[in-house]
Amino acid sequence: MIDLAIIGGGPAGLSAGLYATRGGIKNVVLFEKGMPGGQITGSSEIENYPGVKDIVSGMEFMEPWQEQCFRFGLTHKMAEVSKISKKDDVFYIHQADGSVDEAKAVIFAAGGRPKRSGVKGEDEYWGKGVSTCATCDGFFYKNKEVVVLGGGDTALEEAVYLSRICSKVYLVHRRDTFRAAPSTIEHVKQNDKIEIITPAVVEEIKGDASGVNAIVIKKTQSGEILTLNVLGIFIFVGYDVNTGILKQDDDSMLCECDAYNSIKVDLSMKTNIPGLFAAGDVRINAPKQVVCAAGDGATAALQAIAYLEHK
Repeated sequence: MIDLAIIGGGPAGLSAGLYATRGGIKNVVLFEKGMPGGQITGSSEIENYPGVKDIVSGMEFMEPWQEQCFRFGLTHKMAEVSKISKKDDVFYIHQADGSVDEAKAVIFAAGGRPKRSGVKGEDEYWGKGVSTCATCDGFFYKNKEVVVLGGGDTALEEAVYLSRICSKVYLVHRRDTFRAAPSTIEHVKQNDKIEIITPAVVEEIKGDASGVNAIVIKKTQSGEILTLNVLGIFIFVGYDVNTGILKQDDDSMLCECDAYNSIKVDLSMKTNIPGLFAAGDVRINAPKQVVCAAGDGATAALQAIAYLEHK
């Protein structure tokens, strides 16, 4: 039986593996169907991780993590997990090939992914002016104009954040009303650096070899077409957490989740199920930053060590 199973090989999962094995847990297995690294490996530039002074790509950034995190005995099982269940204090890790592993404890760090808008040019310029993280990429547009697409809390909050960095923020939403908290909406409306364009849709993201250079917007009521000569667009149309494999045969979730299926945890990364911990983007209120995910993984591992020692 596995002492600790870690689901997901991004920063949270790798950090959990490092702290768990270095902390003395002997049989720790990381389940990741591909090479570990997580979605950050698709990032073109990283410059805000403490202690890493050079600007590097996500792939370059994660490369040394693998060597370090496997140094103390972490095992990588290249398998796709299809479901996790629990019975009589034992967790069952069901895999796509039909095999099942048993584990005493689980750290769930399967991550998530921002939803894409489907706008023409989005895929072509993804990472070259199209972003889903203002904290990560906002600095690149200091004193420049950008577009924010979306109408929920995240979109409005990130528009406010960007307004502190950029010279102007165009907030585009397909409806007249926003789905954000009233206080956030009021904050946006009172911000002189944010121009609201509603109801409207982004028709196309244009650019060249250097990246994005224009956003084409259509006002849905009048049909008017606007072309904004900006270098970046931030898209916030939702986020999917990879918690589907926690769904049980009766359609309930293995542990308590919120309305968006993000896992509810306390400050120790504990779920309401003893022995099950969650770390990184899958948990509620996740900042979706590498440094935070790494901290979550370390916290979860330390709690898993205590749990296994107690058992």
